[in-house]
Amino acid sequence: MAKSKNTAFFCRECGYESAKWSGQCPACKEWNTFVEEPLATEKKTKGIVNVGISTGRKTDVKPSTFSQISTQDKDRMSTGIAELDRVLGGGVVEGSLVLVGGDPGIGKSTLLLQMCNNMASDNRKVLYISGEESLKQIKIRAERLGSSNESMLLLCETNLEIIENVLKEEKPDIVIIDSIQTMYREEISSAPGSVSQVRESTSVLMQLAKGLGISIFIVGHVTKEGVVAGPRVLEHMVDTVLYFEGDRNAAYRILRGVKNRFGSTNEIGVFEMMDKGLAEVENPSEYMLNGRAEEASGSVVVCLIEGTRPLLVEIQALVCDSNFGLPRRTAAGTDYNRVNLLMAVLEKRAGIHMSGSDAYVNIAGGIKVNEPALDLGLVMALVSSYKNRPVSDKTIIFGEVGLAGEVRAVSQVQVRINEAVKLGFETCIVPYVCLKNIRKTDKINIIGVQNISEAIRLI
Repeated sequence: MAKSKNTAFFCRECGYESAKWSGQCPACKEWNTFVEEPLATEKKTKGIVNVGISTGRKTDVKPSTFSQISTQDKDRMSTGIAELDRVLGGGVVEGSLVLVGGDPGIGKSTLLLQMCNNMASDNRKVLYISGEESLKQIKIRAERLGSSNESMLLLCETNLEIIENVLKEEKPDIVIIDSIQTMYREEISSAPGSVSQVRESTSVLMQLAKGLGISIFIVGHVTKEGVVAGPRVLEHMVDTVLYFEGDRNAAYRILRGVKNRFGSTNEIGVFEMMDKGLAEVENPSEYMLNGRAEEASGSVVVCLIEGTRPLLVEIQALVCDSNFGLPRRTAAGTDYNRVNLLMAVLEKRAGIHMSGSDAYVNIAGGIKVNEPALDLGLVMALVSSYKNRPVSDKTIIFGEVGLAGEVRAVSQVQVRINEAVKLGFETCIVPYVCLKNIRKTDKINIIGVQNISEAIRLI
């Protein structure tokens, strides 16, 4: 009799399971991502059921109506950090599972340690579980940040069964898992950080969060591509996914909500790395425009919407003659292909030939943006640099550009204009079709354009 196979092949990117190895994953189409790992055992499955969301027997489970479910303001807990509360949708939801990812040294542990200190000071029971640092190391870092609250509980452990027992005994309000790649279950023979261990650990933590009503934050390491290491199913299992962006050598950090079941997605929070930890930047538009060159060609200010927040950023473009046979194209902070497309539209619809020129585009401040409202600002910056004609420092531009050269409408025009007025801008170039949705004001001159040719004539 043949032995039953107790291993299978898993895709590192999406978690797809297969009985045999394959060069390409049938689900996500990535190459060479399959790894062989042990299958789940019966003992492990039973353990998971015991910590599930439902605590009663199968016969005791009854569905509920909306009127039978009570929601109160206290279901959200403030972190004491306004920017983090904004990204989370107003605070931490009871029983939620939040994934925090980012490059090494970006400030993930620092932010969570500051959050724990604030919530412990607010009489919340906080438990910080570390699988990478000793208790002494955590204390040293907390004292350096000024976050050594006596009521905060610390634990160094990587065994999930021990962690599960501690959570059931202590019943904290907030739990930090640093990091998910160090956690393991004894029933799975693979090493910590493998596909099976990461997926299983997240599943257990999710069921503990829902079953016990504990809000759990898990820290996830990222790959060189900038995504959380482990299967992509990890992001689908959690309630909220937060990513830290920015160069770790730079002062500013951007916390972006990629997924949020309890608030707006793509919301951002801006922080500045100081010697005492991360400090909030309450007006990010102002800091994004700090140090802007005056009367410089190729510089244009655009108003974007990140989640619910208007954000002013500077687009810098440099167009010059190419010294090589193949012109160079570089884009930092935005989509490279979008820049090439807009340059093709300029050549075809406006008669501005840049095919033989090098083009360099940069979004100042280190932020990454891809909103369609960026298009008109990119076009004006490229033309301004090409003709060496500066755009006025008091002018703000936004709008989507189509392939026919038309300027199309964008959302929340009034919010963008209000932000421009607040920061002292005098002229605003917007899509013509949006004029009917704008309240008349004497504080700013609003100009509507129907196509890129009309916009270029304004330079």
